[in-house]
Amino acid sequence: MQWAVAAIVPGLVCLLLVPLVLLRIAPPEIRQIPNARQIARDELEKMGPMSCDELVLSFVFLMCLVLWATGSLTGLGATSIAMLAVSIMLIAGVLTWKDILAEKGAWDAMFWMGGLMALATVLAKSGFIKWAAAFIADGIADAHMGWISSFLIISLIYIYSHYCFASVTASISAMYAAFVAVAAACGAPALMVAVAFGIFANLPISLTHYGNGAVPVYFGTGYVSQSDWWRNGFIVCTVNTVVWLTVGMTWWKLIGLW
Repeated sequence: MQWAVAAIVPGLVCLLLVPLVLLRIAPPEIRQIPNARQIARDELEKMGPMSCDELVLSFVFLMCLVLWATGSLTGLGATSIAMLAVSIMLIAGVLTWKDILAEKGAWDAMFWMGGLMALATVLAKSGFIKWAAAFIADGIADAHMGWISSFLIISLIYIYSHYCFASVTASISAMYAAFVAVAAACGAPALMVAVAFGIFANLPISLTHYGNGAVPVYFGTGYVSQSDWWRNGFIVCTVNTVVWLTVGMTWWKLIGLW
């Protein structure tokens, strides 16, 4: 419950504020759909009852949800489950091999995102992240700033360095422990730092069109250009960061995290 209590107030502020910001910087082209409910009903009636392929797809979808949720019990990884799902759809004829080959956006995302994830993994294994964390720690220690100033600087570096990562998991595994240690060494309260950096790992997902595993799927639709994504993503990330470093810090003070 400590996580929920620490996140509830700044989280709700972001939940209310971000849609307003996006409405301003990226207004929707369609604001109203008259008779939307009736249109949806009419289209469903035109589609008729579910076909055999749709029933198979529904089964595969539910199967994947159950297997992903029970992965710790079954020992099945996400990749194995996904391959099982694709295999079932191919055998049942829901998909053909031509359908899979035609998904150019998926293949494109897999190759360049795979390369970025591999690069992040190599950087972590090579010790570069540890070296960078130590370099930052030495620089901040030599500046003899208070823990609040040090925490703010470390947090900004932690958040905006996500430009170099294509996976939240890779970012956390490479940087979380090192940066928490640096912040704690500067005198920041350990519990607050642990909670804050866990939350901060999610803020920069919007920065790039490869910020986490789901983002390339949205970007692959081609609806938003890369330049718009990077501009709007930076604005959204910055708005969230400001909220968490102002409202969040104030709230954490009130509940005794520092």
